[in-house]
Amino acid sequence: MDSIYRTKTVDELTFTDNGMFQEVLRDPEICAELVERLLHVRVKHIEYPELEKTIAPYYTTKGVRLDVYLKDEDKIIDVEIQSYPQEALGKRTRYYQSMIDIDALMKGKNYPSLKDSYILFICKDDPFKDENEKYFALPCYTFSNICHENPQVNLNDKCVKVIYNASAYKAEKDERIRAFLRFIHTNEPGKDEFSNRLSALVEKVKDNDRFRRDYAAMNLHDFDITRAAKKEGIAEGERRKAIEDAKNALSLNLSVEQVSKITNLPLERIIELQAQTTFQCI
Repeated sequence: MDSIYRTKTVDELTFTDNGMFQEVLRDPEICAELVERLLHVRVKHIEYPELEKTIAPYYTTKGVRLDVYLKDEDKIIDVEIQSYPQEALGKRTRYYQSMIDIDALMKGKNYPSLKDSYILFICKDDPFKDENEKYFALPCYTFSNICHENPQVNLNDKCVKVIYNASAYKAEKDERIRAFLRFIHTNEPGKDEFSNRLSALVEKVKDNDRFRRDYAAMNLHDFDITRAAKKEGIAEGERRKAIEDAKNALSLNLSVEQVSKITNLPLERIIELQAQTTFQCI
């Protein structure tokens, strides 16, 4: 499992890797072409893509960091790359959508002014299984709110979630999308002009000194966070074990002084545990 999530060197990066994906999509023309190809919508004008845009409306809420967040004249599009399976993809898209809407409305706008919204996930593997753990194996999953009683009734909330499964690229009927999904799944651009442009950009980015510095800094930051979390987890595990050992020792009628010495817990904490144990036995 560790090998799946290990940090790659710059030279090992592919288009689907975090950091590289965002760097390549810094080009508004590339971004627009990708969106038009996968969403079948016309992109008139793109505000320069915001990479890893963080939306955190209130300091008490969980913020969301979007891979590529861009705006057209009449639409907002969030593009996400998923190189490995993640839990609760549906709820993740739900939360992203809510944060995008809140971010828009915080700028003084009202509900009718909300732009059309698209959340686009590009997944290397199929994110959906049935109750028997069998993959649905569709190349594309498109979701919009419908009325169960009458599908002709349109909620008209202008929100669409599109999730591509690159592993099923062979089943995709659209030739241009099939070629792109094949590139995502195999990292081989083949004869597709757009995929070859993406592949060439990846190689160009690898030689960019600024990107290499930024990538190294990003990995160092992530490593520090992971190391701190792991250290905190180990400390919490040791504390819980010491408490459990203290409870067992107290059940053997050892003195609080003896238990404190055995477990290295403060005497005051042992006395608290003794009182809790006595109360539970009453």
